[in-house]
Amino acid sequence: MKGDRKNNHGTEWPDSLDAVIAAPDHHNVIFENENIRVLDACIPPGATVPLHSHRWPSVVYTLTTNDFLRYDRHGNVVLDSRLADIEIKPGTAISLPPLHPHSIKNIGDGEIRAISVEIKK
Repeated sequence: MKGDRKNNHGTEWPDSLDAVIAAPDHHNVIFENENIRVLDACIPPGATVPLHSHRWPSVVYTLTTNDFLRYDRHGNVVLDSRLADIEIKPGTAISLPPLHPHSIKNIGDGEIRAISVEIKK
């Protein structure tokens, strides 16, 4: 159905919330084919990324990091990086599942930047 897509887990993801469409100032496609999409994600200090989603699982390589808050679609804080069990450092990669609609606020004094390889198939 146009306007909705299903990831490989069967969950519906509206196109309007795709990171590149909903938050284009913070997500730039640097490569895409039928199997993967590579995004350059950037959040300046103090910026809040609008509500968006990532419908595919991904591997995220961190270039620069700072403290941030992740909010769910209702505005509730679901992650405060200052309280997280893991520390994300520049030069590290992590695997993430598809991310339901969320927004992120950079509460640090420097840019947050990462390369995300989304696995479509």
